[in-house]
Amino acid sequence: MNRFTLILLFLVTWLSVFAQTQFSGLRLWLTVPMALSPALICYAALTHGFGITVSLAVLSGLWADSLSASPLGMSVMPLFLLGFTLQLQRHLILRDQGFAQFWIGLGAGAGVPLLTLGILSLTGSQPVTGRFTFIQLLILGLLNGIACPVLFRIFDLLHRSFDYRPLTTSSFRADRETVRGRQFRLR
Repeated sequence: MNRFTLILLFLVTWLSVFAQTQFSGLRLWLTVPMALSPALICYAALTHGFGITVSLAVLSGLWADSLSASPLGMSVMPLFLLGFTLQLQRHLILRDQGFAQFWIGLGAGAGVPLLTLGILSLTGSQPVTGRFTFIQLLILGLLNGIACPVLFRIFDLLHRSFDYRPLTTSSFRADRETVRGRQFRLR
């Protein structure tokens, strides 16, 4: 992946964190913030190396915590665990299949807020939960489940547009003739 698409991945992550905290009309309509960070971490873990995945998880968690009411660093651990788990099991995951991307995004979208809620309750904070917490987790899971295949398609298109394609050359040339046997040379 070249630098442009990598910078674009971090920029899209920053914009998604900013959008989840600043656009209150959509948040009130959906009853949950539009947190697309789990889907972006899924993409980074399945397509990039460990360093990029960890960097994106840490920055995304810190950006989300700096714009929300939760303590700084509270969202880093669930995003890191998601990226680390997917990075370890990436050889078993069908990365190019849309249904696999949907289910991974659905699990990540519901699992990351659930882990964050668990960490908040362990630290003694009073997280806001109620009757609709399960429905909110389901909405977040569906949102990330739908966003994950879309993000894969968009970033794969950018990857094909801005990266060099590997040149497939072999040592065989079609215009070369192989002569077997004895060769006589005239002097």
